[in-house]
Parts: sequence; structure tokens; C-alpha cells
Amino acid sequence: MNNRIKIARAEKSLTQAQLAAKIQVTRQTIGLIEKGEYNPSLRLCIAIAKTLGKTLDELFWED
Repeated sequence: MNNRIKIARAEKSLTQAQLAAKIQVTRQTIGLIEKGEYNPSLRLCIAIAKTLGKTLDELFWED
């Protein structure tokens, strides 16, 4: 999960701070999510997916 968010963010050329600002969370929150140290709410997962143009499955489903 964690690397997929980071990769999708990089594909959109967004920094952690820019993504955080778009979904109204702190940069630290994005960093923790990417490292797997924070379990985001469903609402936050949806906001991240919409902002990055991905589905929830693409970003969060574990194989």
C-alpha cells in the first residue's frame, strides 16, 4: 500500500505538502501514511484516491 501512494503522488508530480494541502491534512500525515505508520479513515482514503486519479483498490488493496 505505502509505496503505491508515493508512486502515484510522484506520477502527478506532487510533493507530500502539495497533496496534503489538496486534501486538507498535514504533510506529516501523508508521510506517515506512505510509511505505513498511520491508518487513514475511509474518507481520507477516498480523498487521496480522487486527488491522485486512482481507485481505492489501486492504492490500498493488499495483494
